[in-house]
Amino acid sequence: MTTAINRQQASELPILLVEDNPVDIDLTCRAFARNRLANPISIARDGEEALDLMQRWEEGEAPPSLILLDIKLPRVDGLEVLRHLKAHPVFRRIPVVVLTSSSEDRDLLDAYALGVNSFIVKPVNFDLFVETASQIERYWCELNQRPS
Repeated sequence: MTTAINRQQASELPILLVEDNPVDIDLTCRAFARNRLANPISIARDGEEALDLMQRWEEGEAPPSLILLDIKLPRVDGLEVLRHLKAHPVFRRIPVVVLTSSSEDRDLLDAYALGVNSFIVKPVNFDLFVETASQIERYWCELNQRPS
């Protein structure tokens, strides 16, 4: 039987930010802090680190409620991380939002072909980024219902 995770349960799970750029990590964390995001944020600084987390989830560590995934990552690119996540029988249910500076059509098409839930090009302006973070939080952490 599949049940929905309630808001309280969802706010206790981390959001995983997969991002290699320290400035973008700081910007994202500041934007979520400004919006008083209830979820803790965990960070993987490259694709290999993100894939390593899957092993920890297999071993019982709580997986994130949401993954914010950059595409252009060192060691293993974001599309390869997405491919692994969406091929997993359990982790494929975790919503993945590509949050990237890339506006290339090929990246957009490839991400959707692999099963991404949303594709957002990072706004350059901080105020716009804060608004985008607010909308991501509101939709994926408050409004969206997901199975347990």
